[in-house]
Order: sequence, then structure tokens, then C-alpha cells
Amino acid sequence: MPLDPNAQPVLELMADALRIETDATPAQVRAAMNALTSTEVMPKQPVYDVSDRAVPGPDGPIPVRVYRPADGGGLPVLVWLHGGGWVIGNLDTHDQLCRLLCDATGALVVSVDYRLAPEHKFPAAVDDAVAAYEWATLHVAEIGGDPTRIAIGGDSAGGNLAAVVPLVARDRNLPMPKLQLLVYPVTDHDFESPSMIDNAKGYGLETEHMDWFFEHYARRASDFDDWRLSPMRAADVSGLAPALVITAEMDPLRDQGEAYGRRLAEAGVESEVLRADGLFHGFFGLHAFVPSAQAVWERAISKLRAALGNEQQR
Repeated sequence: MPLDPNAQPVLELMADALRIETDATPAQVRAAMNALTSTEVMPKQPVYDVSDRAVPGPDGPIPVRVYRPADGGGLPVLVWLHGGGWVIGNLDTHDQLCRLLCDATGALVVSVDYRLAPEHKFPAAVDDAVAAYEWATLHVAEIGGDPTRIAIGGDSAGGNLAAVVPLVARDRNLPMPKLQLLVYPVTDHDFESPSMIDNAKGYGLETEHMDWFFEHYARRASDFDDWRLSPMRAADVSGLAPALVITAEMDPLRDQGEAYGRRLAEAGVESEVLRADGLFHGFFGLHAFVPSAQAVWERAISKLRAALGNEQQR
């Protein structure tokens, strides 16, 4: 179907503000993303409490931001990994999305400020994501969370990391999350799929942008075959947490996200793939501006609440 007409002005605003030229520096693109997601552009959803702290990481403390929906303890937990191609994005750029997730799910959200490339190449982001998740399984009760009710999620490159964490958790005998919410995730270093070709230009995230991100993130070409960068290439994806994979029709990453969802299902993992027809990469959380995104948002929230045993509090 064609691009949703209600999405067109939002897409144009995002594309104009966040241009990624092939010769752009990470600093330039980071500044553009920071401006696009500033409080002047995106007023913040109120939640009970927001606090910044740090958790131990493999190369020093990892900043995290904790969003609390209510007072008290025993809250379900969502560990969130932001998007941005492993190069851009931070706690502030995804602050509104995490506020919305906290408010809608009734879960304590832990947003992770993992190290970015090219200053910190692959697998630094993976190592930080795993460390933050492991910290949550061991210590989230200290901040009011229930360590037996933890989900993991992320968008785009954050979706990539959220897909890798359950694989690491399985192999290291860490507690498995109750759900992996993968929002238009990067799952493979693949530029030959129909969506990479058909959606190469004109829908915000472009195929050449993905090449820019990959080149900044990877240390060498062989990294693209590593399942920690391309989880689609993992030898075995069985025994993982249930998954909800959300894709956008007008997104270069659409096909690889859907292929990963199918692969999980073929391996016996409970997996639902939900495509947002007529929408573009980056739509998740913009349902106030793009009405057609509402149904996908509600499905994600419903799935999280059910996985976290939080349905009765809605």
C-alpha cells in the first residue's frame, strides 16, 4: 500500500532534520538527532519518577535512566536499548519513548546508554547491553523492580541488541527475559533484500545510511558474519524468549526483521511478526501524530503487559 498520508508530514520533518550524508561525521548526525528529539519539539509524557544512575559495565560504569510508573516495589521491568545505528542516540533522544512505555505498561523502564561507535567499535554496544541486562536480573529489586518479570526491547540498532541479549543469556545461563520486543530491528548485514532495494530512498532511513552505520560500527568485514552483529547468522536460535517483531512497510530493514521472526518461529520460539502497513522506520511511539500507528502500539503494550503479568493493573 502507499505511504500513509497522515505519516507524510511527520516523515518529511524527520527526514529534513536528520540528514545523513555519506561524508557526515558522527558528531554532526548526533547533533541533528539531539535537536530533533529536544523538549521543544517533543513535550515529555509525565511519569511518577525519572532518575539517572550508573550500573557496572565491562569498561566502566554504564549510564542508565530509570522510569518509575508508581511508588513501591515489585514492579515489572523493561530494559530498553535505543536505536541510532550504534552511532547516534542516547538517553535523551529516546526519553519520550521510554516515558510512553513506562506509562502504558506500568513497568519500570531501564533505558541503557551503551557505548557508541566509532569511538567504541563492535562489540562494545553488545557487551554493555548484556551487562546492563545482567545487572537488572541481579539488582533491579534494589530500585523497586521484580527480577522475575523482566522483558527486553529496543528499536532499530537497539532492536538488534535486544535480539542478541537473549542469545547471550541462553548461552551463559542467565535468566531469560519474558519477552523480546524487537522494533524494526537490524538482524543481518544484508543489502540484497527486496525492501533494501525498493525502500532504498525516500522513507527517512535509507539503504546508504545503513552502510554508513555498519561501517562506523564494525571493526573489520568479518564482523558482519558474527551473530552478535547479525543475529540472523546465529547457528541456533532455539530456546529463546518469546518475541514480538514489529516492522514498517516502507523500511529498508523490513525484510530482515520479518525473516528473523520467521526463523525464531521455525526454531520453536513463540514469535509474532507485526508489519505496520504504510509506515516508515521510526514510527514507533509517534501514534499521537500518526493515527495508523496506534494499533501497532497497542499490540506491543498488550504483549508486554501479558508477558510481564501486568494485565490486571491496566
